[in-house]
Amino acid sequence: MALPPCHMFAQFYVSFPPGDHGDGGSGEKRKGTLSCQLYQRSCDMGLGVPFNIASYALLTHMLAHAADLHPGTLIHTMGDAHVYLDHIEALQEQLTREPVEFPELIIKRDDRGSGVMDGWKEAEFEVVGYKPHKGIKMKMSV
Repeated sequence: MALPPCHMFAQFYVSFPPGDHGDGGSGEKRKGTLSCQLYQRSCDMGLGVPFNIASYALLTHMLAHAADLHPGTLIHTMGDAHVYLDHIEALQEQLTREPVEFPELIIKRDDRGSGVMDGWKEAEFEVVGYKPHKGIKMKMSV
């Protein structure tokens, strides 16, 4: 292993709308919201953190799908957040870019609420409205 894992653990929790956790009088069970709090001990702000955010956001959506919950908030707690000297110029360029809207993730899997987390395939995910800027090269520091 070149590097020990930077993301140490994640805690998932379910919240419900205010009021009772039953059907709210509608006869239909209310769905909770699944959120994730990620703790990362070492945070490479140029390369690692963006990848970890995308990965744990995807994992939260996958778990929410399996549990028939709404995906909620990703809370990212960082220990040693740092920028490597050879990333400064690239990150300064990134900061000048106009933000774009977030894309939407669509899960095309018909086992919602099954509790099954095995066997996911790339074809079961669709990202709609992804409009990335041109890539910026940064060297991985070990």
